[in-house]
Amino acid sequence: MSEKRNRVLVVGSANMDMVVRCDRFPHPGETIFGSAFATFPGGKGANQAVCSAKLGGDVAFMGRMGKDIFCERLSANMKREGVGLEHLLIDPLEPTGTALITVDCSVQNEIIVVPGSNMKLRPEDILSHRAAFAGAAIVLLQLEIPLDTVMQAAALARQNSVAVVLNPAPARALPEELFRMVDYITPNETEAELLTGIPVTDQASAERAARALLRRGVQNVIITLGSAGCLLVNHRQTEAFPAQPVQAVDTTAAGDAFNGALAYALAGGSPLDEAIVLANTVAGYAVTKHGAQTAMPTKKELELFTHKML
Repeated sequence: MSEKRNRVLVVGSANMDMVVRCDRFPHPGETIFGSAFATFPGGKGANQAVCSAKLGGDVAFMGRMGKDIFCERLSANMKREGVGLEHLLIDPLEPTGTALITVDCSVQNEIIVVPGSNMKLRPEDILSHRAAFAGAAIVLLQLEIPLDTVMQAAALARQNSVAVVLNPAPARALPEELFRMVDYITPNETEAELLTGIPVTDQASAERAARALLRRGVQNVIITLGSAGCLLVNHRQTEAFPAQPVQAVDTTAAGDAFNGALAYALAGGSPLDEAIVLANTVAGYAVTKHGAQTAMPTKKELELFTHKML
C-alpha cells in the first residue's frame, strides 16, 4: 500500500509588503499624508504557504528570493510558522520581491508589486526540484512568477498524479493547455472576467463565467465574491457558500487566506464542500486582522473565532 500524501507544495512568490494607511487614495499627481506605515512578510505564494502551515499543514515552499535583508526576514518568518524551505532558491543578482500597498479608510487596497527575484524562478529550477512533486498531495500555484514556470509546475504535478489548485492572480490571459492541467481554479470577480470575457456582477453571471472555464478543461471552478462568499461550479453541482459576517479592517490577504486554507483542507482529505467552508472561515478571520501572513490564523485561533461566530 502506498504511503498517504498530505503535503501542500506551494510554488510561487515571496515579497516584503510595505503598507501605507491613509484616509483616501491620492489622485494622479497629488501628494497626501498617510497615517501609518509598516512592513509585513507577503507575496501570494508565501502567504498561502504560511496560511496552510499555521493551520497545521505539512507545507513546503518553492520559490526564489534575493540575497538581501528582505530574504532573511521572510525566510525567518516562514520557518517560524512551520513552512519547509528546502526548495527555496537564492538569486545572487535580483532583489527579493516587494509590494507597495495603500489601504484607505474603507479598508480597500491598491497594490503595486515589484517582482524582483520572483520573475527569475525558471522552469529549469522546477525541474531540478522535481522530487518535491512526488511527495505532495496538492500543488498550489499563483501568477506572480513566470507563466512558463507555472506551466512546468502544473505539468510535473500532473505527471505525479497531484491535484493542482491555481489562484489566477494577478489576472492575465492563460494558455488553453494550463486550464486542462488545473483541478481547482479560484478567481475573484475581476479575474474571472479577464479569463472569460464575462463581467461578473452577481451569482448568475458568476455561474456563466464558471461554466466557460469548465469548458476549457478545468475540473472545479470556485469564484470568490468578497463579502458575498463564493460559488462552486463543476460538472456535478453548483453551490453558493456564504461568507462569514465580519467587520473587515484589511482585505489584503483575503484571497491568499482562502487559497491556503482550501489547499490545506484538500491535502488533508476533506470533501470539497467542507474545504470551501473552512476556506471561507479562514478568509473571514484574515480580514479582521492587519497584514498578510500575520493575519493568518492558527488552528486554535480559528476555533475561537468560529465559536464567537456561533
